Amino acid sequence: MNMDSPRNVLGNTVLVSFLFACVLYLCIWPVSLSNPLLLSFHRSHSQAVSIRLCACDMKTLKFPTDELELALEKVSTPNKTVIIAVVNQAYVEHSVGAETTMLDLFLESFWLGEDTRPLLDHLLLVSVDQIAYEMCVFKRLNCYKLETKGVDFGKEQIYMSQDFINMMWRRTLLLLDILKHGYNFIFTASFLLKSPLISDIDVMWLRNPLSRLSIHSESVDLEMSTDRFNGDPRSEKNPINTGFYYIRSNNRTVSLFDAWYGRKDSSTGKKEQDVFFDLMAEGMFGRLGLRARFLDTAFFSGFCEDSRDIEAVITVHANCCRSINAKIKDLKAALRDWKKYWAETSSARGDVTVPFSWTGHFGCLDSWNNNA
Repeated sequence: MNMDSPRNVLGNTVLVSFLFACVLYLCIWPVSLSNPLLLSFHRSHSQAVSIRLCACDMKTLKFPTDELELALEKVSTPNKTVIIAVVNQAYVEHSVGAETTMLDLFLESFWLGEDTRPLLDHLLLVSVDQIAYEMCVFKRLNCYKLETKGVDFGKEQIYMSQDFINMMWRRTLLLLDILKHGYNFIFTASFLLKSPLISDIDVMWLRNPLSRLSIHSESVDLEMSTDRFNGDPRSEKNPINTGFYYIRSNNRTVSLFDAWYGRKDSSTGKKEQDVFFDLMAEGMFGRLGLRARFLDTAFFSGFCEDSRDIEAVITVHANCCRSINAKIKDLKAALRDWKKYWAETSSARGDVTVPFSWTGHFGCLDSWNNNA
């Protein structure tokens, strides 16, 4: 009796199993193609795998919508607050015979100020011409170039000239764009101008202002500096100054800036700050439900009204000054006063009170007489 060898038996078993599997697959495969439930399952399963694979990458990838968003995102604090300063060539270059520039003075205040150096990480220097942008990059600051075709914003602008007015409105549009991007901002320092009355050029930061501003509270939409504080932080009769202010991005503030910029073509002969005053006087804040607070000069000081408390002062603003050279002269004096105060405080023993007074703003006072 012949018996198959074990090898033959194993081979036959494998062959039969393979043929059975093929028949079974051919029977089931057409059904699966015609069964929408099975197709749905296979597709959902493959899509779920793809989503899970992509989800890991989405956490690390960011998709900024434009160059402004890139720049803002880089300097933003965790609650989306940035510091904005707008400069041009005249702001960053030495004039003939000048010892320093307005930009250098501005940056020096961050170096000398109390707890102000880290704030440079959140400062976005907006340059309106190529020279200012190149200087910004050279100083390794956070830079953004504001393009405006057909207009030269590099030189000093004559007060109330058409280029001056265009420049101011272009700045307003930029700030509106920043709000629309969802960022809160502190506006400080701006273009260098040939102007007898412009007071929003330079602000020295002597202390970190974040603790005095409503950065972490939604109870205030706008906080603005004043030339002279009338004692009531809610009073719209305070003589406001747009050289330093904090604004929160929300529907109310976007509507305010929309209305502000919307009057660009119907406000001939007025600079944009005058139009802002008009909006406030017309009750725009109330109609929008906008909550404003006006800043006490004891903390946010200026040449119009000095802070008498050196322990409280946060910023010093070169307002009530006619000319650029006068501003530079008196701001340098203010920084010397600050350095002298800290040197004397450091050497004082115990609870000895160091007397302090600001040097008179003689450059600015003389500028009204000599156009210095």
